[in-house]
Amino acid sequence: MAQEVRGVIAPGKGEPVRIETVVVPDPGPGEAVVRVQACGVCHTDLHYKQGGINDDFPFLLGHEAAGVVESVGDDVTDVAPGDFVILNWRAVCGTCRACLRGRPWYCFATHNAKQKMTLTDGTELSPALGIGAFAEKTLVAAGQCTKVDPAVAPQVAGLLGCGVMAGIGAAINTGNVGRGDSVAVIGCGGVGDAAIAGSRLAGAAKIIAVDIDDRKLETARSMGATHTVNSRTTDPVEAIRELTGGFGADVVIEAVGRPETYRQAFYARDLAGTVVLVGVPTPDMKIELPLLDVFGRGGALKSSWYGDCLPSRDFPMLIDLHLQGRLDLGAFVTETIQLDEVEKAFERMHQGDVLRSVVVL
Repeated sequence: MAQEVRGVIAPGKGEPVRIETVVVPDPGPGEAVVRVQACGVCHTDLHYKQGGINDDFPFLLGHEAAGVVESVGDDVTDVAPGDFVILNWRAVCGTCRACLRGRPWYCFATHNAKQKMTLTDGTELSPALGIGAFAEKTLVAAGQCTKVDPAVAPQVAGLLGCGVMAGIGAAINTGNVGRGDSVAVIGCGGVGDAAIAGSRLAGAAKIIAVDIDDRKLETARSMGATHTVNSRTTDPVEAIRELTGGFGADVVIEAVGRPETYRQAFYARDLAGTVVLVGVPTPDMKIELPLLDVFGRGGALKSSWYGDCLPSRDFPMLIDLHLQGRLDLGAFVTETIQLDEVEKAFERMHQGDVLRSVVVL
């Protein structure tokens, strides 16, 4: 029997979000209903609200979440009612060309629940990243549920569902940061700070944080940055080169998603170094680089999709590291809020006042 719950809806482009009654159907084959315990307020949700992703309004926002499986549909074997899970937006299919080549973190056929959640008048909702977790309960594909140790706090665990995993994965999985490497991270929001934490975890010798906000740079130091550069007052390319013996960093992670910062990342890397783009650009953005420089500098220009993570592999590992005291996921939580405070949380995010606001249900 379908359930009615409270959820945060983005009704139209640029309009304030509001709480509505959401109808959550019983799970069908391959689906699960999850009772959401916590969900981070991610910049991607703001992109949805602003119409920067697509125009399939109304959206049921929220995707960076953890909770408990309440019920499952037919043919679900990996999770069961009562399991504590982190929700992910990469439900690996197992049969696409990437999966069959042994690269499931690139899965080209990830899937979501087939049924739609609706408003009480029948209006179909578009769940953010196929999740829609700013709600008391949500319907997802069972493959979007990754079981982890229930000893972890939900408000901490949920962050791996998007931003923190994207940043850590950009460093470890995509950038292949290794012991003794020099790393520069441009943009020190939640994803950039996670890339810094991931670089420290991987054994980087020098981690250079770049941002225009001294408050964010101070936080970056607490996450593991060894040096900071305020790019509002200092040329970041020259500063990074100076801090790396005049050569540039082995890995430069761009966590802003803008042409000007990508260009900085490109020229701030060492010869044969790696640039990782994990910041999300908008559809209208373009980048122009001299092709001779692309050739002559060698190395690799990579995009990091979800930190190139495999949730079934990476989520439990990172939760274990957190519980062992080796990865402080709690440091990313600035505040906990209620469902009716999401609009204010977007404002604080836009002003750079928080690393992560987390809705606790």
